[in-house]
Amino acid sequence: MNGIEYYSTDFENEFLADYNFDITQINQESNTFELIICYHILEHVLDDKKAISELYRILKPNGKVYIQTPFKDGDIYEDSSITSPQRRKDHFGQEDHVRIYSINGLKNRLEEQGFYVEVNTFETFSEDQYYGLKTLETVIISTKKSTLKN
Repeated sequence: MNGIEYYSTDFENEFLADYNFDITQINQESNTFELIICYHILEHVLDDKKAISELYRILKPNGKVYIQTPFKDGDIYEDSSITSPQRRKDHFGQEDHVRIYSINGLKNRLEEQGFYVEVNTFETFSEDQYYGLKTLETVIISTKKSTLKN
């Protein structure tokens, strides 16, 4: 599409990307981006609250961030004393995960940073085909409020 500027980023250089941003210290001006896609990132970040704050900071007012992570029922499960890859796999489902979010838990963390949050669960085969999602995949759409956060 014409007129769209796209920034691809990967923190650990595992994928082909134009930028190497640390999501807890994003080297961009405040109020820069209209849209951020943050798929399967936050469950890897030790200080997710700082990462969420940075996402809020770099979004323009009314900008959106689409977030997807693995989810579980109940509360967010995290334990900073679990540091070995095997124990992380046993507790969080993958060697490099540091938590498992619940939908409401992540929604609350996003709202604490000032986001308006909408939870979308794609439930039908036609949605799966159109969006390329798995059945019952949940995507959280968070919008930066139009008044700037202090």
